[in-house]
Amino acid sequence: MKLVELAFFTDNVSRMSDFYSTLLRADPAAASEDMAIFLSGETKIFIHKTYQPSEGELPPENHTAFAVEDVDSACNELIQQGLTLEVPPKDYYWGRSAYLRDPDGHLIEITIR
Repeated sequence: MKLVELAFFTDNVSRMSDFYSTLLRADPAAASEDMAIFLSGETKIFIHKTYQPSEGELPPENHTAFAVEDVDSACNELIQQGLTLEVPPKDYYWGRSAYLRDPDGHLIEITIR
């Protein structure tokens, strides 16, 4: 697994974008009114505008994403090791992902490389 993304949800994308621009001394690689993406090495810092999820939609929750070659296979291995998926593998507009939580309740995304 490879760390590929840190996702943060906020009511003020502009303020968060300004902070990460200053911290990283870089402009966003992509930006709009509702999001900004910064690159730190091979890891994306993805800032999203908070939204009210509709039924079946993922909640706007900060999370860490790890990339794997095969999401389904990686999730099967995690289940065999005793971990529990919160959202099983599913196709989204960005690719295939699944979600689980660490012991402190932080959301973890397993996504395709």
